[in-house]
Amino acid sequence: MDFITNPGFPYLSVILLTPLVGALALIFVPREEVWTIKAIAAVSTLVSLILSVLIFLAYDQTIGGMQFKEDILWIKDLGVSYSLGVDGISLPLLLLTNLIGFSAVYASWNNKDRVKEFFILLLILITGVMGTFVTRDLFIFLLFYEVVVIPIYIMVIIWGSTKRVTKEYAGMKLTIYLLIGSAFLLAGMIALYVNAYQLTGVRTMDIESLMLVPFTEHFQIIGFLLLGIGFCTLISMWPFHSWSPDGYAGAPTAVSMIHAGVLKKIGGYGLIRIGLFVLPAGAKFWAPLIAVLAVGNVVYAAVICLVQKDLKYVVGYSSVSHMGYVLIGIAALNVISINGAIAQMFAHGVMAALFFAMIGNLYEKSHTRNIPDFGGLANQVPRLAVGFMLAGLASLGLPGLASFPAEFTIFVGAFGVYQVFTIIAISGIIFTAVYILRMLGNVLFGPRQQQWDKLTDLKGPEWVPLIVLGTVLVTFGIFPYLLMDPINTGVTSLFARTGLSTVIGGGF
Repeated sequence: MDFITNPGFPYLSVILLTPLVGALALIFVPREEVWTIKAIAAVSTLVSLILSVLIFLAYDQTIGGMQFKEDILWIKDLGVSYSLGVDGISLPLLLLTNLIGFSAVYASWNNKDRVKEFFILLLILITGVMGTFVTRDLFIFLLFYEVVVIPIYIMVIIWGSTKRVTKEYAGMKLTIYLLIGSAFLLAGMIALYVNAYQLTGVRTMDIESLMLVPFTEHFQIIGFLLLGIGFCTLISMWPFHSWSPDGYAGAPTAVSMIHAGVLKKIGGYGLIRIGLFVLPAGAKFWAPLIAVLAVGNVVYAAVICLVQKDLKYVVGYSSVSHMGYVLIGIAALNVISINGAIAQMFAHGVMAALFFAMIGNLYEKSHTRNIPDFGGLANQVPRLAVGFMLAGLASLGLPGLASFPAEFTIFVGAFGVYQVFTIIAISGIIFTAVYILRMLGNVLFGPRQQQWDKLTDLKGPEWVPLIVLGTVLVTFGIFPYLLMDPINTGVTSLFARTGLSTVIGGGF
């Protein structure tokens, strides 16, 4: 991979801006040329995906730290720079975003309603999510986060579903929660910026520079609270979670995939990158509360799944439950648990996106998501059934799929810190097995129902989400070191730089 280590080529900018260029190109394409519109969207996301795979493989784990850096001073008086870079923490999430973004284009291939506007907004949404993972500047981070909010609202209220909740209600609820989180993030980031300037005399929004600022313990506690509320709302921590299942249910398939797959992960990533490593004393103070609420995520949402009849709500509340594992891993504040939390964000993102792709395909053809309406679908749509089974088994943590090593690593890292909470959280696996297996059994197996003989199985572009996401689930499940090694490099490096390894070591 020596050919991609050229320090003069802006790989991350190309990855980040290619979908945006695709969106701009679509403006000039007549709306009647539907195939051209879809082809441009597919090619632009494919270019970003290929380059993200290449830099994932080319990342030098022996050096670690931020690589593929780009720095352009933007607002000198405020110390704001267009600064990009990836390390072992952000690199898997960049790859995840492009895997799901590319798959989401094909999951929307049969969309016939205002196709041009749909794909323009989808490409902007993908760009916004990517930007939060590759930027090294707080101002740019917040800017990309705000870019995400607008297209996701428009896409939900125009192309969303109207089952159980109206798409207008779902879109407004989702947007309000995201904006509330954004307000707390803005307050916390302004406080960081101002306090850092008072302590150092330097105006900077650079995250790596802020890690070295000697913030007082009192400030760290308050600052982490502000940032934590914002990020925990985004990751749908209980009790700030109710927007998430309704948002999934009301959103079109592509938005549900991106929402569950990567949008939530901005919250977890921000807690780790900004909350934990910039404000370690604040993280240590609030970690026990996060662990308590995380157990609420795991158990409460899993129990709610047991009574759901709508396929999207099952996966929606399941995602809330799985984010509880991520939060417990973050709250344990050690290298092993943080490794597991990041790996879980990646594995869950792939699994949830595959689930929503399959549900969207089924709903498009059957016009229902009500579980009791189905039965024996494996007879009529066996390829679709494979997608459901793969996503379902990954959800319950089957060994050999990507979620198993991630969850196992979280439990190992968290048990030494929160024994009781970890044991309770592990019980969530039992609930997950019950509702997932019952859902798969009711939808896919049993006697053949003739009313569904009209359904067509996956064909043509509909194969892409299953092939891409399914391959990733299996590959990282069988060879977990491909994912865990770069993550460990990034986490270990940051722990060493900030001194957290000596501060936290024995738990609390």
